[in-house]
Amino acid sequence: MRIAVVGGGIAGTLLAWRLSDRPARIAVELFTGNLPAGADATGASGGLVRGFEPDAGSCRLAAASLAEIRGSATLRAWSAYREVGSVYLLRPGADQADSVRIVNQHLPGSTTVSGPAELAEAHPFRDLPAGTVGVVERHAGSISPARLRDSVLGRLSAVGITVRHCRVAAVAPDPAVRLADGTTFEYDLVVVAAGAWTPRLLAAGGLSPGGLRTRQIQYDIRTARLPGLGAFVDEATGLYGRPADQGTFLLGLPSSRWDVDPTTVGPDTTLSRQVVACARRTFGTSVPAGPARRTVASFDCYHDPPGLALRGCGPPGTALFTFTGGSGGAAKTVLAASRRAAGMLLDRAMPTHRPVWTGLERSA
Repeated sequence: MRIAVVGGGIAGTLLAWRLSDRPARIAVELFTGNLPAGADATGASGGLVRGFEPDAGSCRLAAASLAEIRGSATLRAWSAYREVGSVYLLRPGADQADSVRIVNQHLPGSTTVSGPAELAEAHPFRDLPAGTVGVVERHAGSISPARLRDSVLGRLSAVGITVRHCRVAAVAPDPAVRLADGTTFEYDLVVVAAGAWTPRLLAAGGLSPGGLRTRQIQYDIRTARLPGLGAFVDEATGLYGRPADQGTFLLGLPSSRWDVDPTTVGPDTTLSRQVVACARRTFGTSVPAGPARRTVASFDCYHDPPGLALRGCGPPGTALFTFTGGSGGAAKTVLAASRRAAGMLLDRAMPTHRPVWTGLERSA
């Protein structure tokens, strides 16, 4: 039995890695494409990681992923994990109890819930609305998704995964993978984990994107004096960020540019102006006005409902799946989501397979 994973980003690479725990008569191949270094969402990602998510299902994946990173010296090194803490600001009246309980199950003692006065005293937020609730995590921060991807990619051959560095032009419901030169490979299972290129690869094979859409993602690296603040998300404004290099902060807002062509994405200057204006309302003059030191514009694949997950596509019974839809936040959930997706694929391929392991014991 042959399984193909299409996509050399963090989602596809980690899914192939999880599939290394398979019976000997199942072969796995990963198609990485031939993009320049950094020219995908994995290379551009800001890499914020935390356990808390307002949605309980996403929270389970995020908390389990972060617990796995923190529990493995190998994963911490591979991902360049940086623990700076996290603050998630919820709208007044939001119910956070279930998600806080989930985080504390995976990361005991990490989470506290604070009101506006406590938040303003400990962090540089100003003028927080009455009733604001902040979920504060000690065990959170950021990773380098690109470094994690590259570290895992360099070890796949050692665990028996075939890596093909060639560009895929389409996938078909056979299921099959067609290369740019017309060469076609047939498989028993095919998973498209190509991020923003996923809808295009499906359409080229005559398939519907199934609710997947592309969207621009963008953030600025700006001079900022925000002592004591680690990673943060403000649900009310959409502003998010984390410390970058000394004296600078990564700051961003969700983009309104949908259905973008990944090959033509460029910086949105209007969005950059909105970011600095929102940051100054949130932090005052601690974020100076003026142009950013650097703006990073990229793209990702979105799904409604959002979340990195294995989804069937094509006609009923077709052994063709997508593994994307992380909506710009796959770094938080990819470890647990890839483990779950690999288990589902192996259940389909061979119901009596052993539980999926992390791959660390054999590849580290």
